[in-house]
Amino acid sequence: MTFEDIEAIERATLAAVAPRTLEELDGWLLPFDNGTVGRAKSAVPLRHEAPPDAGGLVDRIEARYAAHDLPAAFRIADLPCFEALHVALLERGYQRGKPTITQTGDLNALLALSPHAPGDVDTVPDTGWASVFLGEGFDPVDGASRVQALSRATGTLFGSVRENGRTVAAGAMALAHGWASLHGMRTAQSAWGRGLAGRVMAGLAQAALALGYERVFLQVETGNAPALALYRRAGFLPQWNYEYWTVPTSACPD
Repeated sequence: MTFEDIEAIERATLAAVAPRTLEELDGWLLPFDNGTVGRAKSAVPLRHEAPPDAGGLVDRIEARYAAHDLPAAFRIADLPCFEALHVALLERGYQRGKPTITQTGDLNALLALSPHAPGDVDTVPDTGWASVFLGEGFDPVDGASRVQALSRATGTLFGSVRENGRTVAAGAMALAHGWASLHGMRTAQSAWGRGLAGRVMAGLAQAALALGYERVFLQVETGNAPALALYRRAGFLPQWNYEYWTVPTSACPD
């Protein structure tokens, strides 16, 4: 991918999860939020290249998060160019975790994923869409935080599959910086295994294509085997892996 593609994807990511405040510093995006969505509260570089002063950069980013009364966190691609930055973070007590893959695909392939009718698409989320995130099998605190973050975003489409007046699958597709991006895919536990996620994605893809978009990306944790299999069938290809770098709560001063 080009540097321009990487920057557009990172900007589009934060447009989608809508942190409460966003700053830029030394070629990094610094989102500030107190919710549970890691992407909405972790500093991320706009280019995959080594910073000239890794330790000084960490200090400056930490100072900005401290100014917002928030702990600093980093979301960094697992690439050799960031090795000095990894070392600087380890020296300061950070730990890495939650490995995630950024994948890209084509909306036409996404549209063709499901043989069934595409899901419904709305420009604002309704209570049924939000209820899927709060249902059985999902963390209600995390679900509420994701609903708030995705609902704050502008230019986002909200996909649903509804049956007998009840929403049983949901997802969102943000449109920003030349990319469509897929977020928050959820299916009610009682409806697992029926291919409803494919219908949600097909509906969102159809709506985004009608608005002139063609490219789509998503981020998925490396341990989420069912989602990885679904996205593979939809034609998504891996671009880069990243991890979150945080200081464990027990290591933070009182």
